[in-house]
Amino acid sequence: MNRSRSAPINSYSQDREKIPNTFSESSGTTTADWVSFFIFWFCSLPAIWFPVHKVRHLFTVKSYFVPVAGIAFLIWTVVRAGGIGPIVRQKHTIHGSDLAWEFVKGVMSSIANFATLIVNDPDFTRFAAKPRDAFWSQLFAIPCGFAVTSFIGIVVSSASTLIYPAEGGPIWDPLTLLERYIDDGGSGQRFGVFVIATAFSLAQLGTNIAANSVSAGTDMTALLPRYLNIRRGGYICAAIGLAMCPYNLLTSANQFTLYLSSYSVFLSSIAGVMISDYYFVRQGYLDIKGLYDARKTGPYYFIFGIHWRGYVAYIAGILINVVGFAGAIGRDVPVGATYLFNVNFFGGFIVSSGVYWGLCQAFPIPATSDKWLEVGEAIDEVYVAYDYRSRGTDEEGAKGLSEISEQ
Repeated sequence: MNRSRSAPINSYSQDREKIPNTFSESSGTTTADWVSFFIFWFCSLPAIWFPVHKVRHLFTVKSYFVPVAGIAFLIWTVVRAGGIGPIVRQKHTIHGSDLAWEFVKGVMSSIANFATLIVNDPDFTRFAAKPRDAFWSQLFAIPCGFAVTSFIGIVVSSASTLIYPAEGGPIWDPLTLLERYIDDGGSGQRFGVFVIATAFSLAQLGTNIAANSVSAGTDMTALLPRYLNIRRGGYICAAIGLAMCPYNLLTSANQFTLYLSSYSVFLSSIAGVMISDYYFVRQGYLDIKGLYDARKTGPYYFIFGIHWRGYVAYIAGILINVVGFAGAIGRDVPVGATYLFNVNFFGGFIVSSGVYWGLCQAFPIPATSDKWLEVGEAIDEVYVAYDYRSRGTDEEGAKGLSEISEQ
């Protein structure tokens, strides 16, 4: 994380390495890297100020620049390794079931990498004019984007064992590999590293906004709408991100994958409850007026504003993976729990969604439908689907929501 900020600086000046280090080796960072991290964090703050529909221009630039830089990094590394042939002909170091489980864990790590986007996806899709505008773009972009990104990471890491055999293993961090390129080459390689590292920084900025700032701001707005809006919530998220010392998560490849797995344990349960509620319990039906009704008689008020069925299902989805998670951090646990944790996202998702559906069958909730009743593209004005008499109210509410989104 730190190196995505420091690599562009190193590409034109290595005086940064002369800064005395005041951090311990176990911290996962150095004084120079932390300063680079803080500079990037500080420069990211202006991007949080803009509303979501305006910051999209940043993602437009990112969508052109970052993929080109990633492919250039792949080609550059493959050429330095002597072609794709020597890379793919390397012998694998594990076999049989061990290889199969490592493959499964790799898939789970990839899912965990965008698990947060699964949960906060509505924060962005609500700006789409029609449901299909969000559906088709994500249907192709997410699988293809993550497949290409994973392919680049695998090939580049594998190629590093041929380029730097003295390392004794692959260099899993691409920014570490770029820093090695700086040491090997002249001005041409320095410029190449600068461009690619700048693309990494831009990609990280986009991820911070999409997966962290906007989602945190939206959730905090829902919790305390009187005091917080999306912008304020984003800045609170930025402060927490600095305070949690995220560089500790990148001390090793195992530490990073463990973080992703534990992250997935919690988010899979949230996703399971959300999917079960919308598709299986409510059959796509939403009482739009009721969503903004805070009275005790509102269909979404439940008991003191708490939907206990959702919390029970959420905790059940987490508990199924708790024992395996303890094994992942070094405790002795049954081998079955380890295998279950290896598929943590699917396990948490299935359990939480199933428990939620069962609870809603045993203890029915209001605002549901016995048939599929989603508001589709055929309806231009949502109020028509529910109550024609509330047209003025809905229009006023839509105007108010538009004003909130501008903040």
